[in-house]
Amino acid sequence: MQSLLPLALFLLFTGAAAGSFLALCAERLPHGEGVVLRSSRCRACGARIRWRDLVPVISWLRLGGGCRGCGAAIPRWLFHAELGGVALAATAILVAPTPAIMALGALWLWLLMGLALCDLVAMRLPDALTGALFVTGLALGVQGPGAAPALIGAGVGAGCFLAIRLGYEGLRGREGLGMGDVKLIAGIGAALGWAALPLVALIAALGALAITLLLHRGSVARDAEIPFGAYLCGAAALVWILSGSVAA
Repeated sequence: MQSLLPLALFLLFTGAAAGSFLALCAERLPHGEGVVLRSSRCRACGARIRWRDLVPVISWLRLGGGCRGCGAAIPRWLFHAELGGVALAATAILVAPTPAIMALGALWLWLLMGLALCDLVAMRLPDALTGALFVTGLALGVQGPGAAPALIGAGVGAGCFLAIRLGYEGLRGREGLGMGDVKLIAGIGAALGWAALPLVALIAALGALAITLLLHRGSVARDAEIPFGAYLCGAAALVWILSGSVAA
C-alpha cells in the first residue's frame, strides 16, 4: 500500500486542477474557443484573471466565488467541478487494483466528467474529449481483459449507437442521437467491454427519464432535447466503480 501512496497523493492534488481544466473545456470547447493559449478572463468585465486567482478550490474560496475586479459571481458549477475532480481521484484510488488502473481510471473518470459538463452546458460532446476518452478507455481496457475485448467493446458500442442514430433518423426524419454520443460510447465500451454496455445504457435511460419527469413534474415536452451523453457518462462511471468494488 505504501508503494501506492505517492501516486495516490499525486492524483488527489491533480484532481482539483483536472476538474478546473475540464470545467474550462466545458465552457469553451463547445463554442470553438481555445483552452490552452487563450488567457482566462472574467465574462462580466473582461478583466484578465491572474494566476493567483486560478488556484483550484483555494482561489474560489478566497474570493468568495466572485471576480476580483468587478465582483461578478463565478458560476458555482466551476467550483463543484474542482471538488468533483478530487472526489473522482479518491474513488479511483479506492477501487483500482493496480497503479496503472488507478492512474488510467482517474483520467477516464475525469474525462467522463468533462464530457458530461459539456453536454449539460452546451448539448455538445467535443471531439477532443471523446477522442481522449477513447484512447484512455482503450488503455484501461488493455490493463483489464486485453486489447481484443477493448476493441470489440468499442466497436460494438459505436456500431449499435450508429445503427440507432440512422434508424431513428430514417423513421422520424430528424436526428435523435448525435455523433458525439456514438463516439462517447466507443470510449465507454473500450474501457468496460461490450457486456457492460446494456447495463450502462439502461442506467442512463432510467436516470434521464427520472430526472426529466422530475424537472417537468410529470409532463415531458415531446420534442425536448435531453443531454443523454451526460447520463451515459454518469452511468459508465457508476458501472466502472461498482465493478472495481466487486473485484476488490
